[in-house]
Amino acid sequence: MRISTRGDYACRALLSLALRIDDDSAPTPTSVRDIAERTGLPQPYLEQILLALKGAGLVRSKRGVGGGYILNRPPAEIKLSEIVSAVDGPITLGDFGQPHQDGACDHEGQCVLLAIWDQAGTHMRQHLDGYTLATIASISRGEAAWPSLPDHSH
Repeated sequence: MRISTRGDYACRALLSLALRIDDDSAPTPTSVRDIAERTGLPQPYLEQILLALKGAGLVRSKRGVGGGYILNRPPAEIKLSEIVSAVDGPITLGDFGQPHQDGACDHEGQCVLLAIWDQAGTHMRQHLDGYTLATIASISRGEAAWPSLPDHSH
């Protein structure tokens, strides 16, 4: 599975909002232009992405002077998997259908592969579920350890 450019940009934009939150005061809206400048993302594309994230309930917007976008929930409650799913759809390795069970496969064992693809998609969702914007912000600030893969073998 690949995270699309859209999914990556959505995560970068929301991380940028999370990094701007000051624990001592209420969050203030950030303009699309400011987000684009801080992240290096193209503003027109970022506007589309933020609208999708707003539709998914991850951000809210304020119009007018001093307007912009703000996280709709605390960073500790927004999972990476939610952000990716909001702009890319469900996290799967593909739509291959369900495998036959208990040796009933009639296509040279391909059902075993279907089961493996399904498990890989589940593993990817679970991995992304393990990261919230707060976790990533802490790592970005040097307050937490860099992500590493656990030992995984079959």
